[in-house]
Amino acid sequence: MAIGALLEEATTNQAKKGLKKLISLAPAMGRRLRDGREEMVSAEEIKKGDLLRILPGESIPVDGIIAGGETSVDQSIMTGESLPVDKGIGDEVFCGTINRFGSIDITATKVGEDSSLQKLIRMVQEAENKQAPMQRIADRCASWLVPVALLIAIAAYFGTGNIVTAVTVLVVFCPCALVLATPTAVMAAIGQATKHGVIIKSGEALEKMGKVDTLAFDKTGTLTYGRLDVSDVLPFDRTVSRERLLSLAASAEAKSEHPLGKAITACARERGLPLAEAAAFQMTAGRGIYAEVENQPIHCGSEQFLEENGIPVPDEIHSALETLRLQGKASILTARERVCIGIIALADVLRLEAADMVSRLAAMHTRTVLLTGDNQKTADYFAEKVGISEVRAELLPEEKVKNIEELQRARRIVCMIGDGVNDAPALKTADVSVAMGSMGSDIAVEAADIALMSDDISKIPYLKRLSNATVKTIKCSIALSMCINFAAITASLFELLTPTTGALVHNAGSCFVVLIAALLYDRKFE
Repeated sequence: MAIGALLEEATTNQAKKGLKKLISLAPAMGRRLRDGREEMVSAEEIKKGDLLRILPGESIPVDGIIAGGETSVDQSIMTGESLPVDKGIGDEVFCGTINRFGSIDITATKVGEDSSLQKLIRMVQEAENKQAPMQRIADRCASWLVPVALLIAIAAYFGTGNIVTAVTVLVVFCPCALVLATPTAVMAAIGQATKHGVIIKSGEALEKMGKVDTLAFDKTGTLTYGRLDVSDVLPFDRTVSRERLLSLAASAEAKSEHPLGKAITACARERGLPLAEAAAFQMTAGRGIYAEVENQPIHCGSEQFLEENGIPVPDEIHSALETLRLQGKASILTARERVCIGIIALADVLRLEAADMVSRLAAMHTRTVLLTGDNQKTADYFAEKVGISEVRAELLPEEKVKNIEELQRARRIVCMIGDGVNDAPALKTADVSVAMGSMGSDIAVEAADIALMSDDISKIPYLKRLSNATVKTIKCSIALSMCINFAAITASLFELLTPTTGALVHNAGSCFVVLIAALLYDRKFE
């Protein structure tokens, strides 16, 4: 048992690899403004109150408040949001997030160990250290079985005066079948899971998954694909068809680097719509774009962008925008000749199998919870679509950890399912965790106990059934081995068995345990 424990520990100790990758995300340098000059300094030299300049494409080295400029920031590392977030003067930015478009100046507010990314790193370390080792089923049985065997053997010797009877008791009570029960079942189950594209890193994770009663899901990249697609094309001008509106917007956005603009252009190309060459292209970071298409001035952007350019937004369009917001969609207004002619809405794409997966979990009496960094309206919309009633939105990584700890204090056994860097502390804190293997971040995959290599979340109910069956098989094998042992001890005390025949009975018990475990390998769990 000791050798088995050492081998398992040696093959499953992966946490530190992920931690090193997380640490490598911390920006090493920053551009500090002092006396009208720019100077590159190491992140350690940046002090609270320093003014820093962040150019497009650069990582933000510390937490801060924007003092000048406008931009869009990719903060998926912290919140998991699929869309870059528009930022302006007075808005907060986080260490490790990426400035996508405009140049901004920020005032440092949290530096060094106080920054958000360093807190994220510390949370992963602390969660790893706090995680108590699970007491395995076989360990609990063996802790009292061996002393009992010795006591019975000693009592048999003194009761019968026959050393052969005492030796026979020891032979039949040797807990080989007990020791084999867990590793053989675990090996068969892990082999079965691997065939289905599910990588289980340890037997301990498998046993814990069998006891899970609450599954907490991240949204972006887990319940959704984490990519933006055009969901609605709504013209508000009778002379403009849906295809024409999409073609005009895509032509204007063709030179844009913004993810929303790229998604609109990609959608138009997929539908085979003609794209005209855009001239006089201008982009206002975090607001929208202007271009001339077929000698017509086209504005694409937010309500504020159109209003700033003197383009009125009618009430019916305001009403449509509010409806789209409630559905968790991002909207781009399109104006031609200074008249708003329509809306193009984009949304993260829900995985087709998500709703069926949640309903199958509900049938297994497993509670589901959505933990996401997205805004409340978006989270509510997607949760309703898949059938999750409990939603906790707008969460930073540390808040996800607190929510999981709250569930654990309520005596729930929690499994966290996520894909991003921001999910790593929650994955480590949960009793057992599952990462999306092919598209998830390396850090999330390393932090998790189980990885879905095909990103097919319909495998979650399969994984739960497999884990439940594995735990039942282990308990059944242990019960069988105990029954055989006690029957053999009784026969030994009545001198019906000798050490030789006792060894045969003992080995028969071990064979039964191995055969029962082997049945897991080809069992159907779909």
